Amino acid sequence: MNPEVDWFFEKDTKWQAEYKHLRNIVLECGLTEELKWGCPCYTFKGANIVLIHGFKEYCAYLFHKGVLLKDTEKILIQQTENVQSARQIRFTSLEEITEKETILKAYIYEAIEVEKARLKVPLKETSEFNMPEEFEKALNENPDLKTAFEALTPGRQRGYLLHFSQPKQSKTREARIEKCKPMIFEGKGLNDR
Repeated sequence: MNPEVDWFFEKDTKWQAEYKHLRNIVLECGLTEELKWGCPCYTFKGANIVLIHGFKEYCAYLFHKGVLLKDTEKILIQQTENVQSARQIRFTSLEEITEKETILKAYIYEAIEVEKARLKVPLKETSEFNMPEEFEKALNENPDLKTAFEALTPGRQRGYLLHFSQPKQSKTREARIEKCKPMIFEGKGLNDR
């Protein structure tokens, strides 16, 4: 157990008992506990394997390369259509976690084997993502913006393209683009501070 992560398990939440049990299960699998993205993350030789996080309706294990797992029990969930690699196993009660403990350990061990084999998830290229016409217009009208956007990492570029594509109304897409321009010029992604 990593004392830097204890606060996550000690905070008063709806999922406190579930979090603690999920922690015990994953630690029994020999992974290293770290704090990443404000959540307990479990690694094997520095590589992210599984993360514990929670939402209003459920708490979950998030397997970073979950798409590569066999999912023999058909319990892995793709969080949103845009998530390419990670997959969740969701829980709504302590009993559910206890009943699935053997299965959960099997999934964790399989995820460790995926990492040992150095398997990679084939990700879509940035060029395969939808470029909203409002953003394409903004890039064509402002060469400095185009240069700054092209200098971003592929992941940051994809994040912006997804963010700009989501709204149904053109004026909302334009407003998002305007709001994000300063961050693009600073070389930051959507979630960078």
